[in-house]
Amino acid sequence: METTGTGHRPENLILGAALVTAAFFCVSLVTALAKVSAAYTSTGVTLLFQNVMCLLLVLPVALRGGIGSLRTQRLRLHILRAAMGTACWYAIFVAITLIPLTNAILLAYSAPLWMPLVAFLVTREKVAAATLLGAGIGFVGVVLVLRPESQTYNIGDLAALAGALFLAVAMMSVRWLGATEPTIRILFYYFLLSSLMLLPVAIIDWRPVPAEGWPWLVAIGFAQLASQALIVVAYRYASAEKVGPFIYSVIVFTALIDWLVWRHAPDGVVLLGMALVIGGGLVAVRARRTG
Repeated sequence: METTGTGHRPENLILGAALVTAAFFCVSLVTALAKVSAAYTSTGVTLLFQNVMCLLLVLPVALRGGIGSLRTQRLRLHILRAAMGTACWYAIFVAITLIPLTNAILLAYSAPLWMPLVAFLVTREKVAAATLLGAGIGFVGVVLVLRPESQTYNIGDLAALAGALFLAVAMMSVRWLGATEPTIRILFYYFLLSSLMLLPVAIIDWRPVPAEGWPWLVAIGFAQLASQALIVVAYRYASAEKVGPFIYSVIVFTALIDWLVWRHAPDGVVLLGMALVIGGGLVAVRARRTG
């Protein structure tokens, strides 16, 4: 199928939604595998290996068109995306070692609730009242998951919320890059820049990986590459606003994995928080589509 002059293919909402859902299933796998891998090595080493492996897999494809095909006029935006994506994953990986997997991902994937604020700060785009309402509903859900009555906001909660902010910026940058940059170039720069950013962290955070830990790290690498590729391709078939609701599938997938593998069934408060975060996000996304 031919691409348009802006880098987007003709809209196909069903395909875009299916690709986003598949992408975030892979994201849920990444987080579950990372939780297992935490028993074998450090967060910095896990993330560095994940990105270096993805870079090695992407590199032969990226070089098929020659070095010239990797030239970009949007290096600053690639750097922003890599920095925000790297910070997001580090925060999430820290969070899942300290709090239940479902809670960590629910808080981190409140990111779409932050996107109107990010868009306003960057583009001064007016935020519709309905968007603010949806974000407000979602943030009530975030507060419920944080359990204010316990007054014990631990580092895991804070890390997951920081991950949400980083993710919101990363998602916006993917949208902006996808308008002009081919998928393979976006992936190449993300994994290259992220690997360079993580190298000093991994050196400081170094912990040798035992033989039984390597299969888990390899699996993380494949799952991460699949998630990134699917997200970038999905945004070529449908805008981020239109497929935004399907991002929340990661919360459902993660909750199922957390229950089936670790027997962490979400209680009533978390389920209510989940419903509010997803519901508020849907209201906000719909408002952006119709506003």
